[in-house]
Amino acid sequence: MIKNKTLLITGGTGSFGNAVLQRFLHTDHFSEIRIFSRDEKKQDDMRNSLKSSKLKFYIGDVRDFDSVEPATRGVDYIFHAAALKQVPSCEFFPMQAVKTNVEGTQNVIRAAASNGVKKIICLSTDKAAYPINAMGISKAMMEKVAIAEARNLSDTTVCLTRYGNVMASRGSVIPLFINQIKSGLPFTITDPNMTRFLMSLHDAVDLVLFAFEHGNSGDLFVNKAPAATIGDLAQAIKELAQADNEIKIIGTRHGEKLFETLCTREEMVKAEDMGDFYRIPADNRDLNYAMYFSEGEQDIAKVEDYHSHNTERLDVEGVKKLICGLGLVRREIFGEEVEEFIV
Repeated sequence: MIKNKTLLITGGTGSFGNAVLQRFLHTDHFSEIRIFSRDEKKQDDMRNSLKSSKLKFYIGDVRDFDSVEPATRGVDYIFHAAALKQVPSCEFFPMQAVKTNVEGTQNVIRAAASNGVKKIICLSTDKAAYPINAMGISKAMMEKVAIAEARNLSDTTVCLTRYGNVMASRGSVIPLFINQIKSGLPFTITDPNMTRFLMSLHDAVDLVLFAFEHGNSGDLFVNKAPAATIGDLAQAIKELAQADNEIKIIGTRHGEKLFETLCTREEMVKAEDMGDFYRIPADNRDLNYAMYFSEGEQDIAKVEDYHSHNTERLDVEGVKKLICGLGLVRREIFGEEVEEFIV
């Protein structure tokens, strides 16, 4: 149903932005795709690599409303991916996470609303569910801000997506393991029994597009994903690469969980099962309702949260089958020429 529209991607030079471009750059869905980010080097690399007249580049920071607002003029849809995502960085500089992830999201939504953008999808993370680190807490607040803004908008629809670890994205563990193989270094893993959801970048784009098509304002969407232990993931990569690197256990780092949650128990009470996805509708009640003060909700003790320990668990062979489709693995381990632009 979408044709010749204008799309804005905040944080558009990142892994998600590149995956969106792979999906849409050569279709007629969008006649213009705007890339908004603060990294001029990555923008220049993308410009020279893709050489597409569809792409328009905007230098700015989501923290600065005056740089965001002009980028939203004439835009139909927004994928808001700009964020601080590294757990250690956010632990040491939590207010920087707040400024980008929380205040930056409010800036993008308000700029979008002021310019009549039809729909905005804000990207969140499993670390926002029962958060224990600054990155997760800032993303949880980002979700609350987006839902609060959505309550007051009639012409702009605001939706959220929450997903787990994106395999082979920048800063994730698979590129780390591959670099350790090339350098002859030990695989460094925190806890071999730690589990994580496994998603590809294409899965992440599918989730955003599902929210794009089916979302009402304030909705949060989660995709159902398999998980694996970090130990099995490391072993799978070793076997695919026929590597003999030793595995070094370094222990759980500050701010890490044994497993990640995609939907909390409280959310699963009201979640709608949509096949490959869950939709968690927004709580659109105002302050004048009794459940805040004198009435309770249904018994949530009978419901379990959806996390990486109770989802589908892949063994080593299952992980190998899954990651063999990744462009990074095909290129770096199997030596294939892969048409993939990850800037």
